Amino acid sequence: MNSILEVNHLVGGYSRQNDVLHDISFEIKPGELVGLVGLNGAGKSTTIKHILGLLQPHSGDINLNGVGIKENMEHYRRQIAYVPETPELYEHLTLKEHLSLSAMAYGIDKSDFERRVEDLAVRFRMEKRLNWFPGQFSKGMKQKVMIMCAFLVNPSLYVVDEPFVGLDPIGIQSFLDLMIEMKEKGCGILMSTHILSTAEQYCDRFIILHDGKCVVQGKLEEIKEKYGKRHATLHDIYVAIAKGDTAWIH
Repeated sequence: MNSILEVNHLVGGYSRQNDVLHDISFEIKPGELVGLVGLNGAGKSTTIKHILGLLQPHSGDINLNGVGIKENMEHYRRQIAYVPETPELYEHLTLKEHLSLSAMAYGIDKSDFERRVEDLAVRFRMEKRLNWFPGQFSKGMKQKVMIMCAFLVNPSLYVVDEPFVGLDPIGIQSFLDLMIEMKEKGCGILMSTHILSTAEQYCDRFIILHDGKCVVQGKLEEIKEKYGKRHATLHDIYVAIAKGDTAWIH
C-alpha cells in the first residue's frame, strides 16, 4: 500500500545554526490515524510546521502522495487540512463566511458546500451560530470553527495539533467520530496530543519524539513488546522516555 505521507531523514528547525529535528523518518498510510506524542519541546510542532511547508528542511524530504512541496506547492497544500492548537479566526467574518473561504480555497462546489456545512453544524451544535462572529464565541466554539473548516474539505491528509483543547465532551466525541469516518474513506491523519488515554484508544500507531528525535514508533503492542512490559500503558512508556529511560530502545 502506497503511503500518503512520507517523511524521510528530516533534519530541520527554525535556524540552520540550530537543528531542532534530527533525522526523523516515518510514514502515514491510507486509513491510518497516527499519534505524534512527546514532551513540550520534543519537536512535535516543528515537525508539523515542516509537513505543512511553513519551514524548509535543512536536509531530508517530505512527500505527500509522492509529490514534494517544492515540485508543486499549491497541489501539495490542497491535499492537507490542518487543525491548529490555537484557533486563528478573522474577527470580521462569520462562521459561515469562514467555511465559505475554506470551500473556495479547496474548490468545493456550492451544493457540496451547503450539504457539508449543514452536517457539520448539526454535529457540533453550531447550526444556530452560523452568522455569529468570533467575538461571540467561547474558546471551545472557536476550536469547533477550526475543526469544521478542516473537515469541510476532503484532503488526503489531516494534521491535527492538540485538537481537544477547550472542547466539551460532545465536541470531543463529534471530532473523534469524524476522524473515524475520514479513516474509513482512506484519509490519513496525524494527530499531536497530550491526551494519551484517548490516543491509546483511537490511534493505530504512534511516533514518540524526544529531544527532536524519533525514539520509537509502531503499534502500541509492538512498542510494549520492545519496552518489555506487556501491561504498560502509553502513559507509562511516555513517562519512561521523558525520564530518560531509553536503554530498551535500539
